[in-house]
Amino acid sequence: MSDSMAHLRRKISTAGDLQSVVRTMKAMAASSVEQYERSVLALHDYYHTVELGLSACFRNRTIAEVQPQAPRPKSETISAIVFGSDQGLVGRFNDVVADYAIKTLSELPGKPEIWSVGERVHDRLADSGTQPKGPFPVPNSVKGIAPLVGRIQVETITRQMENNSTTVYLFHNRPQPGSLYEPVAQRMLPLDSQWQERLTKLPWPTQKLPEILNSESASETEILQSLFHEYLFISLFRACAESLASENASRLTAMQRADKNIDELLETLHTTFHRQRQASIDEELFDVVSGFEALSSKRPASTGKQT
Repeated sequence: MSDSMAHLRRKISTAGDLQSVVRTMKAMAASSVEQYERSVLALHDYYHTVELGLSACFRNRTIAEVQPQAPRPKSETISAIVFGSDQGLVGRFNDVVADYAIKTLSELPGKPEIWSVGERVHDRLADSGTQPKGPFPVPNSVKGIAPLVGRIQVETITRQMENNSTTVYLFHNRPQPGSLYEPVAQRMLPLDSQWQERLTKLPWPTQKLPEILNSESASETEILQSLFHEYLFISLFRACAESLASENASRLTAMQRADKNIDELLETLHTTFHRQRQASIDEELFDVVSGFEALSSKRPASTGKQT
């Protein structure tokens, strides 16, 4: 009995230590979710501002007249950037985005070339039979997103833009209400006539038509190119921020489930421990009573008379 109770004490102690770790990770995940969600909200307004700038440029027919798109070769390359995680304890976070990317790319014509962000999603893509490049490291804070986006632009986007027969897609998980997320895809390149036409029809927030100051062709072209690069940068930045928000939300949900399971386990262990402890006490009392009764039955009866 004592060995069993000592074993239960060790299990209770181990479960308590594990619960402390889980609650620390839960607090860190909750804090990270908040900062990434704030970043995503801030990016929404900036992203819309960049689109309005491009819309203003495309309204000027001198530099942005929509041209018919040249026929694209059938053997074009499809580059995909898939955002995942470097760390575990995120449930099916990496499986969901990897499966969605593989399914979407299989339905598109062309040879896929996949770049992964995160070791976990890289391994998941490799297990599916693809040969992803990378992986790029996942940033651990909002400040780390910009350097990552710069690396992706240098190593993938810039090189792919030089190849007119390349289409570039982004795949990542986007946060949803209730600590949920869903996989989404965004086509970044080519910036074709349909993309230009959509931005041209973007509603302007005021009744005054937009106008580009110092409207010389050279300066307007520079403005348009700067907005192009900013559009690509902010698209990558937003995709990474949304992926990180979804990752930490998934980790927070996993840690909440783990905390609940440990609470239930500790309750069961404590109940079992107290039951065994009470059984041990009852057994010791029974031994004492039995010993007393045995001693009482062996005492000789008194036969003398008192005078």
